[in-house]
Amino acid sequence: MKAVVFYGPGDLRFADVPMPRPKPGEVLVRVDAALTCGTDVKTYRRGHPVMIPVIPTIFGHELAGTIVEVGPGVQGVREGDRVVAANSAPCGACSSCQRGRANLCEDLFFWNGAFAEYALIPRRVTGVNLQKISDSLPARHGAFAEPLACALHALSLAEIRVGDQVVIFGHGPLGQLLGLLAIHQGGRVLLIGKPGPRFDRARGHGFECLESLPDVVPAVRKVTGGQGADVAIDATGRPEVWEQAVTSTRRGGTTVFFGGCAPGTEVRLDTRRLHYEELKLVGAFHHTPSGIRRAISLLESGAINPDVLVTHEMRLSEVPEALELMARGLALKVLIQP
Repeated sequence: MKAVVFYGPGDLRFADVPMPRPKPGEVLVRVDAALTCGTDVKTYRRGHPVMIPVIPTIFGHELAGTIVEVGPGVQGVREGDRVVAANSAPCGACSSCQRGRANLCEDLFFWNGAFAEYALIPRRVTGVNLQKISDSLPARHGAFAEPLACALHALSLAEIRVGDQVVIFGHGPLGQLLGLLAIHQGGRVLLIGKPGPRFDRARGHGFECLESLPDVVPAVRKVTGGQGADVAIDATGRPEVWEQAVTSTRRGGTTVFFGGCAPGTEVRLDTRRLHYEELKLVGAFHHTPSGIRRAISLLESGAINPDVLVTHEMRLSEVPEALELMARGLALKVLIQP
């Protein structure tokens, strides 16, 4: 079968690889739709020791497909079922899992393999995070379940109320997906980003937008009537923007750090504001099995239509070009249809 294989930073190869066969507990899925992700871009450039501990490996982690073969011992699914496979699985037994924090599992298992004609879903995933989808849900929408589940987790921490002013720093695919979800939950969204095709696309789809500046905080406060954001969310993963997000948050408001910064970076905080204004600062990482199920429900109901985030459709052989378009800010999500 054809697949895109990661051999190391900067080294992706479109190649023929052996057709996998499912062992006990595994499922073989025909990939009907896969999506590029910002994490793919970072991993392609720098590698990722957690998500890709062993190389070479088939690349990509957002997919929807159809089961073509079921390994011994698998229950609950069968050949012909349309499914979404999340890119991880918690253990269910560690202290974090027992406390309902499956995204913080101490033995969180990751897998890759979306950029291929067929994907072998590991035992750990089939038991927890392989979910059936309805026949009416397009595969291109189902593939959004994983990033949407990440956004759902972040907004569950934000606790958005109807009418809240939500300021999102970052106009990339996750920033805009967070914006769509915040609007669905009743928030008034202000998206902050840099001029360019992705920013223009956000404006064209009805987002209220504000151009990012070295000191964007006064402009944010002006737009929000001098109060600041009820909820500020960083979707850039840059320490200086984390600081801007905190400074833009109103008294008693919440700042969500959704974008992960590079290891070893630090931010400065105004301790007076944190204490006397009771700011709530919270990190948001990954997703949970319940989040994947809820994301599928939102996609199936049509409450969230992710088509506005798909800017390109490309072939498997063009995955490196797709990632380059994303890195240059010329694409949001690229749909790969093997």
